[in-house]
Amino acid sequence: MVIPSYGAMAAIGVLAGLLLALHTARVTGVSSNHLWNLCVTALFAALVGSRLLLIALNWRDVAHHPLWLLSLAMIHHPLVAAAACLIGLAAAWAFARWQRMPLAEASDALAPPVAVGMACEQCGALMAGSGYGTESTARWAVTYTHPLAARWSGAPLGVPLHPVQAYAAIAFLTLAALLLVILPARRQHGDVAGVALIGFGAIVFVTEIWRDWEGRGTILHGLLNGPQAAAIVVVIAGALVLRQRRGAAVVARVEAAHG
Repeated sequence: MVIPSYGAMAAIGVLAGLLLALHTARVTGVSSNHLWNLCVTALFAALVGSRLLLIALNWRDVAHHPLWLLSLAMIHHPLVAAAACLIGLAAAWAFARWQRMPLAEASDALAPPVAVGMACEQCGALMAGSGYGTESTARWAVTYTHPLAARWSGAPLGVPLHPVQAYAAIAFLTLAALLLVILPARRQHGDVAGVALIGFGAIVFVTEIWRDWEGRGTILHGLLNGPQAAAIVVVIAGALVLRQRRGAAVVARVEAAHG
């Protein structure tokens, strides 16, 4: 029996994130049951949505080989990953509104677990050859030789490449540790989520420098690729979250002073 490395690491990331969410829920004062259910709902929606997208993109192959659906779920592609994230976020937002959860506190609690999950996902991508890097002469370069790495991820075989997935995994773990440190000391609800958004965007933008841009799209005549453009939007969103929270705090202090 063959266990896909990408799927296995993604599953480990999900479990690690869920367990960590139980801790961060206690720190932020969010209901651990609600936060757990929110995570499960978002993950299920992301999985189903990405599976449907994969079927739509590969429907001719799926029609001839229906059993490939089990493998297609393990494919790592920027378009599929982006769609899964958006679907998961939409499901999480809808669940939070339905349960009347405090969005700022829930976002703070989710930030470290998401960073851990993304680190595990990148470890799986490294083993599967997904999101592979550019050619490298570094001593720590990786060389893929298994045909499945080329078939499912398009990774070039026999060519030393930057282990950019490892770079990203280390960065996400570092960010997770930072978020866990500032979580109990945050001044306002939503601050950790804002820092996380900025961190996520910065990590994606920088690591794309060492990724092969094949199939990732180019913008501004090749100055940026698709993930980098999305990363800039995420960083701006994080800055706006922090700015909004800071502005609300100033208004509250002024009202208190004149109260």
